[in-house]
Amino acid sequence: MKALSKQTRSIKPAEVEKNWHLIDADGLVVGRLAVIVANLLRGKHKPSFTPHVDCGDHVVVINADKVRFTGNKLKSQTYYKHTGYAGGLKEVTADKVLAGRFPERVLEKAVERMIPRGPLGRDQMRALHLYAGTEHPHDGQQPAVLDVASLNRKNKVAK
Repeated sequence: MKALSKQTRSIKPAEVEKNWHLIDADGLVVGRLAVIVANLLRGKHKPSFTPHVDCGDHVVVINADKVRFTGNKLKSQTYYKHTGYAGGLKEVTADKVLAGRFPERVLEKAVERMIPRGPLGRDQMRALHLYAGTEHPHDGQQPAVLDVASLNRKNKVAK
């Protein structure tokens, strides 16, 4: 019988194998979807996960404008930004963002806040591809379809 190794293997950036995942966000809960996407982007689903190396996969999310909130969060969830001027704090609710020009930003910000800040986090966020409609230009990469709704019954909200 072979003895178990007591060394932790740290993967090098050249050894990373990046896969592509396709997720249809139609009817999925924002926070639950963001956790799954953030873990895929970081590479925490891989046995070769190394915290200081970008070993995550590419994630393509379609129908990002059709994500759902549970409870009263659609009206009460507030996003803030500052203009840089005195008294320049602006706020907007989640339903206004989803009805606005860039509805995919709701999911983008939810994922971005689950990724570490810094150069590594910015590299990992570049592997996130969000699209408001069903069309995406990544068919050539042959992304594997990930059915998030079937992972847990709470992931999808019935209308």
